[in-house]
Order: sequence, then C-alpha cells, then structure tokens
Amino acid sequence: MTNGEKIRVLIADDSAFMRKVVLSILESDGAFEVVGEARDGRETVEKAAKLKPHVITMDINMPHMDGLEATEIIMATEPRPILIVSSESKDGAKATLRALELGAIDFVAKPSGGIDLDMSSVREELVRKLRLASKVRVVRNLARSPVQTVSPRPDQPPMEIAARFQMTRAGLPLAVLAASTGGPATLMKLIPQFAAGFPGAVLVVQHMPGNFTPQFAEQLAAVSPLPVKQAENGEILRAGQVYVCPGDSHLRVVPPGRVELDTGERIAGYRPCIDVTLESVAALAGSNASVAILTGMGNDGARGVMAIQENGGLVVAQDEATSVIFGMPSEAIKTGAVEYVLPLEQIAGAISRRIGVRSGMARAAEG
Repeated sequence: MTNGEKIRVLIADDSAFMRKVVLSILESDGAFEVVGEARDGRETVEKAAKLKPHVITMDINMPHMDGLEATEIIMATEPRPILIVSSESKDGAKATLRALELGAIDFVAKPSGGIDLDMSSVREELVRKLRLASKVRVVRNLARSPVQTVSPRPDQPPMEIAARFQMTRAGLPLAVLAASTGGPATLMKLIPQFAAGFPGAVLVVQHMPGNFTPQFAEQLAAVSPLPVKQAENGEILRAGQVYVCPGDSHLRVVPPGRVELDTGERIAGYRPCIDVTLESVAALAGSNASVAILTGMGNDGARGVMAIQENGGLVVAQDEATSVIFGMPSEAIKTGAVEYVLPLEQIAGAISRRIGVRSGMARAAEG
C-alpha cells in the first residue's frame, strides 16, 4: 500500500444482510474501497487471488467451504491479512482462535441478536482493526533471525548475567508471556517449547475478550507439555503450571504468590493491562522474574518491563521478523530495559535457562 491509496477490502459472509452492514460501515469511512463480496469460502479464495485485496473480512460459518478452510488455503497460497468477523459464542470463540492459529491477523466479535445485529456498536473496532491489518506484512511461515543482544554488557552470556543477581525475594520463579495482536498463534507455537517440569509458574497475559480466554486456555492445554488453566482469583501459583489471565480482568500477583483479579476499569485502554501484571511480578519476584514481550500493537508492557529490569529480572522482546506486529516489542526495546531481542523459537530457551540457573542457585543455597 502507498500513502493516500485506499485500503482494498474483500467482504466474505454468507449473510447478504451482514455483507451490506459491513459495506455500509466501510463506505462511510473514506479510507476503504470494497473491491468485492463473497458468499462462501470457495468464492472467497477465488476472489482473493483475482482481486488481490489489501485485507479480507472473513466469516467462519459459510457453505461449501467455511472460513477456516478458506483462511488456511489463502495463507498457504497467496497470503493476505485476514480479519475474522465471528460470533461470541463458545463455538464461535473456538473457531475464531483456530483461524488465528492458521494465520488470521485479528478478529471482531459480532454482537449477539441475530438479524437485528447492531454492528454500529463495533464500528470503531472494525475500522481500527482493518486499518491495522492492512499494514501487516503477512508470511507463510515464521522466519528465523539472528539473536540481537541489547544488554548494557553484551559480552556476557545469559548464564553469567544470571549469576550476578542476588537471591530472590520470592522462592517461585515467575515467567510472564505478554501479547496482543498476533498473540494467539504466537503463543500456540511458544508454549510447547517449555519443557515438562519447568521450575516456575508461567503467566499468559493476552489482550482478548473475557469470553474467549477459557477456550484459549483449553487450546493451549492441547499443545502444551505443561498443564494450562485460566487463572482464578485467590489461587496460589504453582511451579510447572501455565495460567491464562481472564480477558475481563487485570491480574496481579501478591504475597505469597497469590493471584488477585480485578475487573475494574480499563487502564491505559487495556483490560487486562500487561503493565499491571508486570509491576506486581517485579515487586514480588525480583530477579526471579522473567518476561517476554511478544507481538502486539501499542505500548502496553513498556512501563512494566522497566520495573522488571529495575528489580533484576530478565526482559526479552520478540524480534521484528517473527512478530505479526512489532509495536509492543519495539516500545519495550525503546525503554532500554530489554536484555535480548530474540526470534520466537529462542524465547522459551532463554527464559528456561535463566530460571534454571536461578533455581539451581536457590537449591545450592538451601543445601
């Protein structure tokens, strides 16, 4: 796309009413040009190849070929940014998360209400996410890139750096994986890289509606060597467990390692707010904390990584080559708190090495 060029959109939905609603929303915004409409998955694949839109809005439930199969084919042949427009129901959430695994960029949940859908309630979100999706460089597969070290002392390998830190204030190592746009697919690849018996607790904070996170936890559990669950208010964190922050709550970790969920107002526009979690983890775990800032738009996490770094913890940012959106990692890097900028396939190893060293030091001290 060049500056001043309209964003070319292909609308895929089996409902003529829904296509008309989306068309009306986009036509009322001068940034878009609707270049075509498709009534099923097969037609979507054909028109995507022929019309070469900048972005596609994709329904899931369509005849002949559903949106999942269409997404998979498009992303395997001529990748285009795809924005899923789907139901908020449990089945809708499951299918939407699967579409994100297959390469869709993001999603907008249709309001409930059948033929009387009030899409005006999601107009702003739809327009904003389409603008964002149109700027994404989509790829068939994640590319590898060399490790970049941005530590003040880049000559030191991770094991030596870890040995510098004092013993932690909290015994349980805590790892936080923080993501926004592009996060579900990224986390589905990252979580399986943590080995069974991981000596810390893993907290996943993903910007996502509250009714999607229970299903997301189930899908992570299906691929994870570690047990995965949605975090519950008041529970005590355990080593070797992955906890998914509920999408309608801020998550803090308070002494002695207890989950505290807060359904209050959005903070800096976010709920959950990554900064909230990171600041609490920094205060509790000190140098026994590790965080990876993953793909996402915006700057959530930038304030929190400074707290992690100031308390002796490890901060890793996903590199640009493997990020769907390099916004959040880039903003974290700008703070100067990031030790390593790593491709996705090296992040779990970096965290595991740091936590393994810390756990070994703690055992040695106890002995």
